[in-house]
Amino acid sequence: MLGFLERPVVVTADINLNVVALTAVGLLSRLWRLAYPRAVVFDEVYYGQYISFYMKRIFFLDGSGPPFGHMLLALGGYLGGFDGNFLWNRIGAENALITQARLMLLESVLIFFNLLAVLSYLKFANSQKQRPFSLRWWFWLTLTGMACSCAVGVKYVGVFTYLLVLAVAGVHAWHLIGDRTLSHVRVLCHLLARVAALLVVPALMYLLFFYVHLTLVYRSGPHDQIMSSAFQASLEGGLARITQGQPLEVAYGSQVTLKNVFGKPVPCWLHSHQSTYPMIYENGRGSSHQQQVTCYPFKDVNNWWIVKDPGRHPLVVSSPPRPVRHGDVVQLVHGMTTRFLNTHDVAAPLSPHSQEVSCYVDYNISMPSQNLWRLDIVNRESDTEVWKTILSEVRLVHVNTSAVLKLSGAHLPDWGFRQLEVVGEKLSRGYHESMVWNVEEHRYGKSQEQKERELELHSPAQMDVSRNLSFMARFLELQWRMLMVKSDDSEHKYSSSPLDWVTLDTSIAYWLHPRTSAQIHLLGNVVIWASAGLATAVYALLFFWYLLRRRRCIWDLSEDCWLRWVLAGALCAGGWAVNYLPFFLMEKTLFLYHYLPALTFQILLLPVVLQHVADHLCRSPLLRSVFGSLVVAWYSCACHVFNTLRPLTYGDRSLSPGELKALRWKDSWDILIRKY
Repeated sequence: MLGFLERPVVVTADINLNVVALTAVGLLSRLWRLAYPRAVVFDEVYYGQYISFYMKRIFFLDGSGPPFGHMLLALGGYLGGFDGNFLWNRIGAENALITQARLMLLESVLIFFNLLAVLSYLKFANSQKQRPFSLRWWFWLTLTGMACSCAVGVKYVGVFTYLLVLAVAGVHAWHLIGDRTLSHVRVLCHLLARVAALLVVPALMYLLFFYVHLTLVYRSGPHDQIMSSAFQASLEGGLARITQGQPLEVAYGSQVTLKNVFGKPVPCWLHSHQSTYPMIYENGRGSSHQQQVTCYPFKDVNNWWIVKDPGRHPLVVSSPPRPVRHGDVVQLVHGMTTRFLNTHDVAAPLSPHSQEVSCYVDYNISMPSQNLWRLDIVNRESDTEVWKTILSEVRLVHVNTSAVLKLSGAHLPDWGFRQLEVVGEKLSRGYHESMVWNVEEHRYGKSQEQKERELELHSPAQMDVSRNLSFMARFLELQWRMLMVKSDDSEHKYSSSPLDWVTLDTSIAYWLHPRTSAQIHLLGNVVIWASAGLATAVYALLFFWYLLRRRRCIWDLSEDCWLRWVLAGALCAGGWAVNYLPFFLMEKTLFLYHYLPALTFQILLLPVVLQHVADHLCRSPLLRSVFGSLVVAWYSCACHVFNTLRPLTYGDRSLSPGELKALRWKDSWDILIRKY
């Protein structure tokens, strides 16, 4: 019965020694003296801060991409025992791929998932020929979708590789549809499987990245002001601490602060103060000389306004409260000066095409007050919706002139204390977020006397209303803010153009030892760089040559070999193109490291072209021997260049000024030479 235990257990393994050797060399080159230098290098200053935020559960926003790559770096820090208590502000004042992989940056992570997506799809394509719908088939198809989602989750530019994989999968699916050996049901199953694995799974994983991110960073942080009041109120501390206990529904008599939803150039609140507009502006135009109304980027007691019923005198909330609804006409009374928000047919100080907004001062002249405003709840679900604290986004439309209260974004001169201009914009000029406001702080007014009311404006609210946003609401807002946040477009010392990348006419000085000349540069291996470009050109020439000859019914390659050649070009040459060409259209500061994902696909094309030349173009033993010798010589040159540039890759050796000058092979390479 237990005889099987007496039989020996035989385990066989198929080991590719070439892969093992390449893996070992790759790990050694990247892990060699990994702890050096013991300094923050280049963009590690940003990613290190993000890791600290994760450790402390503090909310942050990075406009460079989704949070998956940041979470992977934070996971490494967590496993290494990092607690987040480190100041990442002290920066130490192929070779490029190794340099980038050794640092706490995201390009290497992006490249990993790009290549994993391509490898998984190739494995899936092989399984498709052998055993469709097998466990192996499902594994590689699902892994393709997951890797694509991870690539996009690391950086938005990962979408280029994702679209490439979708395009190749779409072509293969189109061929499947035309395969008459498959039944209609079988074809439908193939299509549904691809939709599920390549569209549904990546979308769900992308949502999962943000769900985990928002679960981890639930505390108020330095980037709160970029988000809406509702989002800020959902975070622990910060605005949530201020708004806790506020009434939900705005009523007549409510005391409110109104924040502009647009938040540009800076987040600000509707504000007024005792100062008036000057009688005559610098350009000679006259004003109404009414009390100034501005948008102020700091919390201040002069940001408080009282919502008044035009038909009643009291400035307190009745019992029970009478809520304000969409379409109601209201007056806004400035809390500290008791003057009414007003606009009229007078040009705004900096935006003469728009109306001036003021708090009305009765000068006993022929300029009556025009202080009625109609409430327009932009995100309402019905026409009777109640104005809600934080949640409602509203426009205030002037009854007399149909102008909309708007933040122009212009900074007033010194007479306006450099605060932001608020204007009345005609409805005919269209809709913009700068016309939308939301109530951020809110309390029910109880004091009719001005002195008592001023004290009340500083007192805490009493009622407690929960206004936690759903995950989808927070995800959509965070996604929108990440896409819309404006990166710093200022010129950087090491910024470059896409044309500089191909010819390696640029470098980046990552780190310089504070006392010696040891330094780390992002600098490519010129042999690999040039060979990768040459391989792309050779592939393109051969591809069009074969295509023309096939058009003339000359079959240089078998059908199976031709299809492999086309697929290799689509993934490798196509991967280079989709990861490189879009940068010509981007209006942002660009660096050499942006080219590394595209370069990786070019390098993958190198062995494809070399193997093809050896198998199909070198037809005699002599040619094969000569070609093999050339490949060995090429590889030796690449290794020699790597070793020559090694001090700039690892930064572990101080070089003399003469040695540094010898490494400056191009005048555009910014090798740093100290003057002693």
